[in-house]
Amino acid sequence: MNRRDFLQCAAILVSGTAVGRWGFALSEEQRAYLAAAPNYNARPVNYLEPEQRRIVAAMAETIIPRTETPGAIDAGVPAYLERMMAEWLNEQEREVFAAGLADMETRIPREYGRAFHELEPGEQRAIMEALEQAASDSPWYDPGNNIHSDYLSDAPFICQFKELTIWGFFTSEVGGTQVLRHNPMPMYFDGEIPLSPDESTWSGRMI
Repeated sequence: MNRRDFLQCAAILVSGTAVGRWGFALSEEQRAYLAAAPNYNARPVNYLEPEQRRIVAAMAETIIPRTETPGAIDAGVPAYLERMMAEWLNEQEREVFAAGLADMETRIPREYGRAFHELEPGEQRAIMEALEQAASDSPWYDPGNNIHSDYLSDAPFICQFKELTIWGFFTSEVGGTQVLRHNPMPMYFDGEIPLSPDESTWSGRMI
C-alpha cells in the first residue's frame, strides 16, 4: 500500500465514515487494512520480541507522553507500530526500522547500563533527540515533505518512528476524540473558525 492509499484509509478511520461508502474506491489491500485497523489491539501480530515491544512502547510514549491528556500507550500506538512494521512497511523500510530497533536494543544497555525502557524520561528524551540530530540531514525534514508527498522509504529510523507514532495516535479513537476535538456531524466546513492558543485543532475528514 502506498502512502496516499494509507492516508485515505487513515482519513476514513479518523472521520468515522462508514467503510461501505468508500468500498467502490478501495483496493483489496486497503479493505484488508481497514478491517484489521480497528482491532489491532485485540489481535496482536506477535511480530516483535517482548523486549522490543517494551522499547517501542517507551519510545512512543516519549514522543507523545501522557499528561493531562492521554499518551501514545493509552491510544494503543505500540500495537499499531508493530502491525505497521509487520504488514505495511516495504522491505527497505522494514530493514531500516529493524536495524534502528536493534541498535536501540543493543547499544543503549551497553552505553547506559540499562535498557531504554528502564531509563529515566529525561535520558530517554535525550537519546531520541540525539537520534533526531544525527538524522537531521535527511530529506524527511525538508519543508516539501508533507502528507501529500510519497513516504520516504530510506528515511532514518527515528523519522519513520515519529511519523508512524503521530499517525497512529491521531487516527486512533483516543487521539481523535480526547486530544483533537471531534464533531461526528460537522455538516459543513468553515475554514475561518478562530482558535485560542490553548485550543487544539479538530479531527475530521482529511480527503
